[in-house]
Amino acid sequence: MIETAISAAQKGGEVLSRYFEMIGLEREIKDDKSFVTKADKEAEEAIVSYIKDKHPDHGFLGEEGSNTHTDAEYVWVIDPLDGTKNFVNGIPIFAVSIALLRNGKVAVAVVYNPITRSMYSAELGKGAQYNGKKVTVSKQSADMGVTTFGPGQKDKETLNSFFTSAEKFFKSKRYLGCTALELGYVARGGTEGFICIGLKKWDYAAGVLLVTEAGGKITDYNGKECTIEENYFLASNGVAHDALLHVVKSQ
Repeated sequence: MIETAISAAQKGGEVLSRYFEMIGLEREIKDDKSFVTKADKEAEEAIVSYIKDKHPDHGFLGEEGSNTHTDAEYVWVIDPLDGTKNFVNGIPIFAVSIALLRNGKVAVAVVYNPITRSMYSAELGKGAQYNGKKVTVSKQSADMGVTTFGPGQKDKETLNSFFTSAEKFFKSKRYLGCTALELGYVARGGTEGFICIGLKKWDYAAGVLLVTEAGGKITDYNGKECTIEENYFLASNGVAHDALLHVVKSQ
């Protein structure tokens, strides 16, 4: 299945590459105030079409509406363009995110930035890879770490509050606007922590498996184990996890 996910992500990435930095690319504003472009829609179509050809009995949950057989044993959770605001403004921090759920649990994950050709992948129980090489989370403590944030549309005030609080526990912090890549950075040891603030399953499903398979830690805001249905969570290298808990509890 991992080969299918990687190839599908590359198909979607080819579409995004064609539209990236295109002058006059039309955008729409969805009900949740997020952007969608022709690139999002065509990329999802390319991804779904490729996977359906390989696995016609599988279900799909896609950000742009490819929702079929979501109660199937295997369901593909797809964000064809995570980081749309970056994309439409010519900022190359965006990605295709694909996760395969088996009976509701993430079994395969791929996150792909077609501009930098950065491919993150993981299979349950088999570890995480970055461009084909095994990776693990960093061993740095929070005082040398970088924490990133992923806010939902209704959680801007929470983001601002957490961002300020993080100064007490982390040397530096970032908000990059692409949850899938931010979780990928934690997995490959580039950053030490991530706070998810009310996102959608397609934003983080793949990234969560990347982090855990790279030896990282995922919990809710109380430090307890959480499921894929929990969209307020912390991801870290483990070493920095207590610092993240302090950030969310310091409000």
